[in-house]
Amino acid sequence: MSEQTSRTTRRRFLQGAVATSAAFTIIPRHCLGGANAPSDKLRIAGIGVGGRGGGDIDGVKSEAIVALCDVDDDRAKGTFEKFPDARRYKDYRVMLDKEEGNIDAVVIGAPDHVHAPAAMMAIRKKKHVYCEKPLTHTIYEARALTQAAKEYGVVTQMGNQGHAGEGIRLTYEFIKDGAIGTVREVHGWSDRPIWPQGIERPTDRPPVPKTLDWDLWLGPSPERPYHPAYVPFNWRGWLDWGTGAMGDMAVHNLDPAFFCLGLGSPDWVEAEVDNRYKETWPKWQILTYHFPAGEKHPELIMKWFDGGKKPPRPAELEEGRNLGSNGIIFLGDKGTIMCGSHAGAPVLIPESKRKAYERPEKSLPRSPGHHREWIDACKKGDPSGAWSNFGYSGPFTESLLVGNLAVLLGRRIYWNAKTLKATNAPEADILINKRYRSGFELDWKVKL
Repeated sequence: MSEQTSRTTRRRFLQGAVATSAAFTIIPRHCLGGANAPSDKLRIAGIGVGGRGGGDIDGVKSEAIVALCDVDDDRAKGTFEKFPDARRYKDYRVMLDKEEGNIDAVVIGAPDHVHAPAAMMAIRKKKHVYCEKPLTHTIYEARALTQAAKEYGVVTQMGNQGHAGEGIRLTYEFIKDGAIGTVREVHGWSDRPIWPQGIERPTDRPPVPKTLDWDLWLGPSPERPYHPAYVPFNWRGWLDWGTGAMGDMAVHNLDPAFFCLGLGSPDWVEAEVDNRYKETWPKWQILTYHFPAGEKHPELIMKWFDGGKKPPRPAELEEGRNLGSNGIIFLGDKGTIMCGSHAGAPVLIPESKRKAYERPEKSLPRSPGHHREWIDACKKGDPSGAWSNFGYSGPFTESLLVGNLAVLLGRRIYWNAKTLKATNAPEADILINKRYRSGFELDWKVKL
């Protein structure tokens, strides 16, 4: 992953894929027999366009939004009304088949369990893909999307918006400048979950709202009766559909650790939790990841806290200042850096060190914006142009989700990333590569 920190290196790494970019050239409208886009705009379809997905469609509204898909007419109503000329669908599979010749790219804002099957179908049709975080619901899916995106040469981006921000670039430059010396420990935390966890499945059977196609919402996950305890938002806490706080906020707040330190895969992870639950993620958890020494970093411990738990307060932090509800701390042998939520701006502590520090010159290119860099990369046919492309966000997602294995199995997990195996827990196999309902399969065999 460390080579991803340089645009030049990214382009070298993906030179072969870029050579296929002619397949994605944006063709003038008169040559397309009725396509809804002028020649300088991407023709985009959206999958899951209410809530966060609606925000992503807003992020690409400079382009031609030609088709929108959502299983809930009420949830997606605002987005539908903003783009009245876009053709509407409930089933993403139908949309991708019918619109295959009319679209260049797909934006996916559906729940976690739908990400991989929908993204894979789009990639196989050679469409560029923007997919919300976390990239996938399982580890196997993350590896599959990483491989498929590279094989098909499409431009991809995971929706961890802070990855395009100034904060993560400054943090990288501070650390590379030696501002805090060698980093051997990192702490990240979040106020999530802000939805119910540690609960049992409801037993009553309220009617399905008329605007919602519940069967399509379930998609690849096992069948179960509808309940408002699950949708439109609280699905994040349920094992069948969400990845808990790890998928919601660790993917933001721990991003600087992977990007700035060039972290690869952990070799073991262990978890402390309030309890283990059959249906949901726990009420709180503390995860410890161990990374062996790599080319860019020494042996390193990374800890994650959520559900009201927080890391120890750094001794250097001034009295009266608190850690905030979300963030990350880099503990170096010569100092400490603290960043806020979503890879926020780095702050050297204590204040005296901050005032004395002379910032290094900027060494990384700055982003025009998370959605904009993806759009620009699509138009250039440059898979490396989007910095949270699946070549970076896939391995990052894999590593985070190893922590969820430790939570679910209740013991330290020894991890072999090459084989995608928990070497001391063969029962983890069904969690690493889950089963899918018929018609929603992933349709990709990972090459190990």
